[in-house]
Parts: sequence; C-alpha cells; structure tokens
Amino acid sequence: MGLLSGIRSPEDVRRLTPAQTTQLAGEVRAFLVDRVSRTGGHLGPNLGVVELTIAMHRVFSSPRDTFVFDTGHQSYVHKLLTGRQDFSALRKRGGMSGYPSRAESEHDVVENSHASTALSWADGIAKANRVAGRRDRHVVAVIGDGALTGGMAWEALNNIAAADDCRLVIVVNDNGRSYSPTIGGVAHHLDTLRTTRGYEAFLDWGKRTLRRTGAPGRFAYDWLHGLKKGLKDVVAPQGMFEDLGLKYVGPVDGHDEVAMEHALRRAKAYGGPVIVHAITEKGRGYVPAEQDVADRFHAVGQIHPETGLPVAPSRFGWTKVFADEIVQIGRARPDVVAITAAMLNPVGLAPFAKEFGDRTFDVGIAEQHAATSAAGMAFAGLHPVVAVYATFLNRAFDQVLMDVSLHQAGVTFVLDRAGVTGDDGASHNGMWDMAMLRIVPGLRLAAPRDEATLRAALRAAVDVDDAPTVVRYPKGALTDPIDAVESLDGVDVVARHTPGDGAAAGRRVLVVGVGSMAGAALAAGESLAAHGLEVDVVSPTWVLPVPEALVKLAGEHDLVLTLEDGLADGGVGATVAQRAAEQGVRTPFVHRGVSKSFLDHASRDQVMTAQRMRAEDAVRATLAALADA
Repeated sequence: MGLLSGIRSPEDVRRLTPAQTTQLAGEVRAFLVDRVSRTGGHLGPNLGVVELTIAMHRVFSSPRDTFVFDTGHQSYVHKLLTGRQDFSALRKRGGMSGYPSRAESEHDVVENSHASTALSWADGIAKANRVAGRRDRHVVAVIGDGALTGGMAWEALNNIAAADDCRLVIVVNDNGRSYSPTIGGVAHHLDTLRTTRGYEAFLDWGKRTLRRTGAPGRFAYDWLHGLKKGLKDVVAPQGMFEDLGLKYVGPVDGHDEVAMEHALRRAKAYGGPVIVHAITEKGRGYVPAEQDVADRFHAVGQIHPETGLPVAPSRFGWTKVFADEIVQIGRARPDVVAITAAMLNPVGLAPFAKEFGDRTFDVGIAEQHAATSAAGMAFAGLHPVVAVYATFLNRAFDQVLMDVSLHQAGVTFVLDRAGVTGDDGASHNGMWDMAMLRIVPGLRLAAPRDEATLRAALRAAVDVDDAPTVVRYPKGALTDPIDAVESLDGVDVVARHTPGDGAAAGRRVLVVGVGSMAGAALAAGESLAAHGLEVDVVSPTWVLPVPEALVKLAGEHDLVLTLEDGLADGGVGATVAQRAAEQGVRTPFVHRGVSKSFLDHASRDQVMTAQRMRAEDAVRATLAALADA
C-alpha cells in the first residue's frame, strides 16, 4: 500500500521519514498524471511544485499557518496533502475546484486565479496576526509561474519590506515560465541568480587548483561543492530582493525536499519577511510535459497518460480564427502590432509572433501595463491589438478608461473566452466585460456570432484610430455559420417568421441574440412563431454603442427579448432598453443573461441551464410577459 493513500492531513506528512518523502513525491506525480489526464486541468505547474509543497507542510502547520498560492492553479499537491484525493470530478459540477476554495477546506484561503495578488493577501494576513498578537503564526506565500511579472506583486513587496516584524515567508517558485517562458526584466534577473558566473567561476577555480594538490585538495573541492547552496548565498548577486530590505535565502533546488526543508526552516526562524528562491521545472517527472516546448503542459484536456496526446482532437475554434485573421491583417498593415499578457499561445498570437516577432510584445502578467503601453503605441502611430482573456481585462479597466478612452487612442482589445466558460469557475467566466465596458465613452464593442462576423469585426476594429474597440468571442469550437437574410443599417436580421394561427397571432416579438447567443435566439424565434407570433430575429455584430436601427426595431414590436452570455443586469439588453426608453419607446423588454453572482465550476451547458439561459427558458419568459401585458 502506498504512502499517499494514508495521507489525510498535514500531520501525516510531518510524520514521514526523509526517505519516505521521496517515495511520496513519486506517488504524487504518478497520481497527478493519472487523474488529471482523465479530467483535464493544470498538470505542468503542479508537477513542478511537488517537493516544494511537501516541504512546506513539513515545516509549517496549516491551517494555523496560512498558505497562499499565486497563482492558485499550482495548488493540486496542497489539496492532496490536506486530505482531498478524490480528483474524479476535478473542475466539474459537484467536484473539486481547480483552484484553492474555502468551501472545500480550512486549508484554503484565497481562490487566487488572477495572478500577482498573493503577496498583498499575505501582507494583510501577517499584519493582522501581528496586531492581534498571534506571534506563533506564519504566512507562507508561494508565487511563481510568472506572477512576479505583475506590478501588484511589487507594490506588495515594497510594503512587506517595511514590515520587518511580520512573520511572512515568500517562496518564489522560479520555473522560468508562466504559460510559455516568462518575459521581462524580473525574469532575466532570476536567470542571473540561477546562472551566476561568480559562483561558477569560484567552482572552476576550486576544480583547477585544489584537485592538483592530491587527495587533500580533492577532498576540499568535494566539500566545497557540497556546500553549493551556501556558497551561492555568498557569491550570488541577490540584488533586488535584498535591496528592498528583504532577507533572501537561495537559490535552492526546489526538487530537493531536504534542501527545501532546510531553507524554509531558516526562513521560519528569522522572525520577519524572508524570500526563499526555489528553482523548479514545470512538468517535472512527466516526459511528455518536459518535452513540450510551448508551455510544459500548463493546462491539458483529457489526454492519454502514456503519450500526452489528446483523447479527442480539438475542433477548429474561435481562437484559431483570430490567429489566422490577425496574421492576414498584419501582412497588409505594418502599423498593426500585437500585445499579450504572458499568454501568447492561449490567445492565438503565436503565429503572429512567428511571422512578426519585432511587432509582438509579451509584457508578462501585467494587463494594466499592456493597456497603457498600447495607448502609447497608438499615440506614436501604431495600431495595437491587445489579446487577453475576457476575465483578465477586469484588471485593466482603469487603464482602458483613463489612458485609452480619455486619450481617444486607437487600440483594439480582443477578448478570448468571453461569456460563460464554466470549468475554471467563478473567476474565469468572462461575463463582466459588456456590462463593465458599456460606460466607457467612445468605446465600440463587437460580439460576432460566427467565423465570418469575427473576421469582419476584427478588420473593422483595427480601422478605428480615434477610440478603443473591443472584439469578444467565446471559448471552444466555432458555431455553425448564421447568414443574414437582411441588414438594416448594420443590424443583421437572421430570421423572419410570419404570423400563424395561434392564440397570440398578430403580436410582434423582436428577438436579439448577442454574439454566441445567436443560435439560441434563432431557436427561440422558431418556438415563439409556433405559438402564432410574428417574430424577427436579429444579431447585431456591433452592440456598443447601441445601434439606432436596433432602437427603431424595438419600437416596431410589441415585446423585445434579448439573449446574451454576459451579465443581464447592466448588460447589452439593459442598455438597449435604456436607450429605447430615452427615445420614448414604450415596448417592454425581457432579458436573458447571467445573474449578478459568482458561478461555481461546471460545464457551460450546466451553467446555461442553471442560469435559465436556454432557448426554452427565454420562450417561457416571453410568453409569460405577453400574457401579463
């Protein structure tokens, strides 16, 4: 019987012998490969923190000592060591979250899937411990996978350094990568710490000089080489960390559990803020991940564990359409440049970067900087295209408002994974963007419904040079093409149903399908027509600002039904209703969208059902509203 099956709490981990921790690490890696290959999830990051996490639980006592992971996708090992070993429904409804979750365990504190926030959390918790007189408690923040490229992390470090009596240990999980290899000056400095020439030169001198003196010299050299980590502390440029006033330990081999324990015990004993710099390898111990140059299996779907190959090939998706179209635009427009926040491959900019390397900028996990840097590029004559996940644009709202919009900068934001994404849970659903961006003066937002409208919207967006433009699209495979039967001043009519003989005959309903909800709008229109209604179904690609033609259409119907995969409260439908009311249109509206709440992880279909966003839900609400009118 293996050791892992007997781990029910961190106390069980602390009772192991050093030899047993090595066995446990092997069992944890085998478990992760076996289970995550079945469900999908963040495999590579967790394979890289096995020994590091074991050492943390042997040195500190969670939950009395608080652990905060940044980003939270590297917490699977922590979950295993705190008694959560049922990964059968990982990231599925009713199953385990892919991030730390207070609802799951007292050992989890911060969900933290938006990077670079852990140090601020840790600073606050440590200060609260000090104020409350809890001197026997430590806070341990694990920050890695590129999270130190985010500016908020450095704001926190600046404050942590000034709180020299707070018991706070910062573990820098330095694997040189976020999704792909980490970019920027911080990454280069960490590279310096890893490959310090002073240290290497010292060892070379020892090898040349001491080994020439016979057995005593060889013994001395071997002894010095064994003190590798200690010597590194002496001759390595610890640089920016100690310049901030923070005690620094390392670099330490993050896959040497004994060395990690030693470093963490030194940090714990110090009594103030300490940085422990651990060198790790993303995807460690799993050959397919180690050989994956792109992102070391950062996140995988269902794969064959023996080969790492997908169980089922992915269908051609929205991101690939963007990837293809932006390259074509780049060939025709030398002023178009691309910006990403440490997600070159996930957002589809890798082909653009391959062809136009000098026009591609990966700024690290720094969405705020990306937006304002783009404003600067626009001022200087370029047209930047900033590609991020929709949920991560939340972090840069002030920059979109005050740097891009206020200065009428021609910047295009491309929002991948917009709307309901599901599996990654509350923080990753891209449901906030339309309600949030509707208040930005001059901003124009497109929600294409299929491949053709995505390509057309992107080309139209980069032609705007005096205001921010946004193009949003969902996660996953493309929907079937939906052709327009007519276009009314930019509003596509995608279906018309003449009145029938039902009880509601003679009443006119306008159905508005926003973006990926166009298919549901078509289905709802057919069902409403079967009840004897005259139905027009429209799918405007450009939804903000509200097209005048859409307001005019609303006034020509007895009821308007809007469907969108963003917030219903303050979303596109609500904005159309507001504009109509301002122009004296008294037509009642029924809105279908996401409720103003955080959504638990589940499949997209399950979320849509729970949120009553299916076509049949919209039809019932519409018929009820007509009956009450």
